[in-house]
Amino acid sequence: MALPKNIQWVTFDVYGTLIDWESGVADAFEREAKRDGFTIDRTQVVDLFLEATAEIQSGSYELYAEVLRQAAVKIAKEIGWPLEPSRSGFLPDSVARWGAFKETMPQLKKFLGKYETGLISNIDDKLLGLTRRHIPADVDLVVTAQQVRSYKPDPAHFNEFARRIGGKKGWVHVASGLYTDIEPATKLKVPTIWVNRRKEEVPAGGKKPTAEVKNLLEAAKLLGL
Repeated sequence: MALPKNIQWVTFDVYGTLIDWESGVADAFEREAKRDGFTIDRTQVVDLFLEATAEIQSGSYELYAEVLRQAAVKIAKEIGWPLEPSRSGFLPDSVARWGAFKETMPQLKKFLGKYETGLISNIDDKLLGLTRRHIPADVDLVVTAQQVRSYKPDPAHFNEFARRIGGKKGWVHVASGLYTDIEPATKLKVPTIWVNRRKEEVPAGGKKPTAEVKNLLEAAKLLGL
């Protein structure tokens, strides 16, 4: 599957693609654990966060803020930090501080100047509103997990976006999540650009992206921006 010759829509996953959630999550755990004199391993926390949220999201739908509260409790237990569940709100509260990558706004402005743009994100509307203070970009469409009441890799986000724009023609999706975004979008025959920030490899038999880049600058260049 090739990138379309006449691109009209470019959509972006938010967390990991535009927003540095890994630093945000690690900082939040570090700050809260420090109150108890507990030291965390930042890399371990990030890895456990990926596992915990994927497990929680595979169940019945709950707002992302609740997913984060449950994840905080699960991770704390895993690393031996005696966190009271009543304090688990520190993690959803931290989302407002999760910052954008330095390249995000300079590169995003290039896309905004040429294409219609959208955000497709595994989050709820309230938390995304807080995040958008870090990316004050006037995008054309937004689809969240709250709106479709499911989490990627379920295809509901992509099906809903296609419904809103009247099909998949001229649409390219840019994302860092191989499992959450690249695989389901590719299955639906939506061309994808994988921003492989974590230097991962596509597993044997896995769905490959249309193109792979290291960052948003390379994604912009790929589309002639």
